[in-house]
Amino acid sequence: MKNALKNNGLSLFFGLIFILALVGQAITGLAVFNEEQAAAGLEGINFAQYVTSSSFTVDVSENWQSEYLQFLLYIIATVWLVQKGSPESKELDNPGIESDEEQLIGEHANHKSPAWAKASGWRLTVFSNSLGATMGLIFILSWLVQSVTGQTAFNEEQLRNFQEPVPWPEYLASPDFWNRTLQNWQSEFLAVGSMVVLSIYLRQRGSPESKPVGSAHDDTGATG
Repeated sequence: MKNALKNNGLSLFFGLIFILALVGQAITGLAVFNEEQAAAGLEGINFAQYVTSSSFTVDVSENWQSEYLQFLLYIIATVWLVQKGSPESKELDNPGIESDEEQLIGEHANHKSPAWAKASGWRLTVFSNSLGATMGLIFILSWLVQSVTGQTAFNEEQLRNFQEPVPWPEYLASPDFWNRTLQNWQSEFLAVGSMVVLSIYLRQRGSPESKPVGSAHDDTGATG
């Protein structure tokens, strides 16, 4: 048990704080929702009703889709683009998908390599791009959930104001949808860009997201 906790400490830590934050969002979101209901002279709802509502789901999914878009773009961009001095970048003279030998695939795989890394054809192609593909799939699914639940929440507000509901295609082109979407995207892009640039000049001792404390500012791809 002790070894399992140690070996999986990073994923367990973020899994725990994710659950706590999600529960906290649900509790506070319910309070805000019921305050708005009371102000409008409408009846409040309970916790179970709120966490299965479009209001809660759209708030969650719009954050998820922006996070997975961030990682999708970062994973793909760092294959080809480099940043001098950043530990988030590959070496300046090594952009691209790298050789089979560098990637330990095919005949260059070792005994610890995953089975599909030793394969050829479509299995190797799928496995070679599985991280980006999975991030992209989660992004698309969460974006679709956001659009559907966002439309439902928007139409509920329309009906409360005695206005006509809008169909899904029309909602996708609406300012409400893109305001929700872009306010999340811009913050994610700023955060990633800041990490890339700040890690050139600043350090965090012991972190693989930082260069060693004594590394020169123009050292690229070094971690420690």
